Amino acid sequence: MKKKIAILGSTGSIGKSLINILKKDKKNIEICLLTAHKNYKELFKQIQTFNVKNIIITDPNSYLKVKKLLKKRKINILSSLDALNKIFIKKKIDYTMSAISGFSGLKPTLDIIKYSKTIAIANKESIICGWSLIKKRLKKYNTQFIPVDSEHFSIWSLTNKLSHNNIEKVFITASGGPFKNYPIKKFKSITRKQALKHPSWSMGKKISIDSATMMNKVFEIIEAKKIFNLRYNQLEILVHPKSYVHALV
Repeated sequence: MKKKIAILGSTGSIGKSLINILKKDKKNIEICLLTAHKNYKELFKQIQTFNVKNIIITDPNSYLKVKKLLKKRKINILSSLDALNKIFIKKKIDYTMSAISGFSGLKPTLDIIKYSKTIAIANKESIICGWSLIKKRLKKYNTQFIPVDSEHFSIWSLTNKLSHNNIEKVFITASGGPFKNYPIKKFKSITRKQALKHPSWSMGKKISIDSATMMNKVFEIIEAKKIFNLRYNQLEILVHPKSYVHALV
């Protein structure tokens, strides 16, 4: 039986990476929902590749363009993330990836938990701002949770069968970003282009900037505290430019 998959934010960096992985096992995959904001061209390619029957695209102009491109096909095309309840009426998604960038990802994440057997969440803002709500929904609908951030996935993998009482310390590693060894006197002249050029990873613009300022690591500490119910004195950031290790327990 094919695994049913939904991707919230399929045209972003994480969404596209997941799509590329799923292409390798197309015969065992049924994508039952894709959502995007503006990138209708990328969404159109994904629809063609996986013959997707349900899509949500929230930008009004992009919505009209997609409607035009797909006018001869029987596809459910919606323009609001509030429409999830119109698409699904029971728990029938095997795996959902929540990868919408920013705080706007929280509500659709909460909504789709109801219909998902397992949800993988890549959206930092949802976890930081709404973890207590997410946790209640996960429990209410008996939905399994997987953190997607490499650091939190590493902690989750390492502590899955451990009692948290046995955890003394958790280290989250940081590459140091593009300005680790940059002279402080030159910081005033740093450009957007420089800040977007991460030394280790190709990522979306927002997370690249957050990485350059190290704010991303602050978010990850808050995430780890919430997800794993740790104290702040159990968490530490370790600068590790090679990025071979993402977390230590």
